[in-house]
Amino acid sequence: MKKILLIEDNKDIRENTAEILTLAEYNVITAENGKVGIDLARAERPDLIICDIMMPVLDGHGVLHLLSKHEETASIPFIFLTAKSERSDFRKGMEMGADDYITKPFDDVELLNAIESRLKKNEALRKKYENNISGINEFISEAKGLETLQKISEQRDARIYKKKDTIYTEGHYPKGVYFVGKGKVKVIQTSELGKELITELHNEGDFFGYLPLMQNEKYTNTAITLEDAEVYMIPQDDFFALLYKNAAVSRKFIEMLSNNLAETERRLVKLAYNSVRKRVAEALITLSDKYKKEGEQTFSMKISREDLANIVGTATETVIRTLSDFKEEKYIDLSGSTITILNYDKLAHLKN
Repeated sequence: MKKILLIEDNKDIRENTAEILTLAEYNVITAENGKVGIDLARAERPDLIICDIMMPVLDGHGVLHLLSKHEETASIPFIFLTAKSERSDFRKGMEMGADDYITKPFDDVELLNAIESRLKKNEALRKKYENNISGINEFISEAKGLETLQKISEQRDARIYKKKDTIYTEGHYPKGVYFVGKGKVKVIQTSELGKELITELHNEGDFFGYLPLMQNEKYTNTAITLEDAEVYMIPQDDFFALLYKNAAVSRKFIEMLSNNLAETERRLVKLAYNSVRKRVAEALITLSDKYKKEGEQTFSMKISREDLANIVGTATETVIRTLSDFKEEKYIDLSGSTITILNYDKLAHLKN
């Protein structure tokens, strides 16, 4: 049974609305003002909140604002219930993140239809989709149906890339967001002296290239495949339709953006202060953590010494010497361009 929190200061409306919801087989919790409603929302974690706007103590806008600040309540569907019908009031609520808006007086069918629609939407957004292109297509299809988005393409733009192929280039405007279906991708930045630095590594199931699209700016880096790969592009119209229409998608990309910025900051600090030996060890651990498949006892990967040097931020010759030292110390094994990690724990300890 779905749980609904009803926040309404008018006793008669609160009781009548609660009776309608109870008859519709919802578990109803009621609050007489916004402050009590906030406490109940955090304690009960309802499936949906219906909230009046004009209330004493704390109004509906304040309730929505405070709940949106906490991760555990930010994604709860929120419907405003008010006697005010001015368009400015409607817009303010929707711009703050409300899912719907019902004007008093309302009939039973209108209320129940709005609730059912929002619960279905939230259930679809919480659904766990496979981390592959089929899952992405399914998610977009679900969002499209629920939001009645127009002109959303059902087809993703897919392309097969060979090793060392360029996916996008610095200085060009993005046309969409990229998704790795198969293979490995590196993102590089080039200094004024022509020195390359690998700033990102991507694997199957990763999105990349979305920051310039969100900022409406040209790429400041270049994406190149580390091996044969299958890469899909979600066109910008599809991406922005999802980003702006679905709070869950917005939070996902904000989280990804935050993680990327934090990781970049950590890498810059380590480049500045860590020894080359520590940086090579960290690069190897990063590759293992990123690309080691579940169930593998040891991690092996073909990677050019130049690419590894571009991850570490040092000369290729320095990386070659350090790898030779690691081989002598039995941390790794080398066979052509293939590096096999023999002692993950010692390398991990070394990088700290």
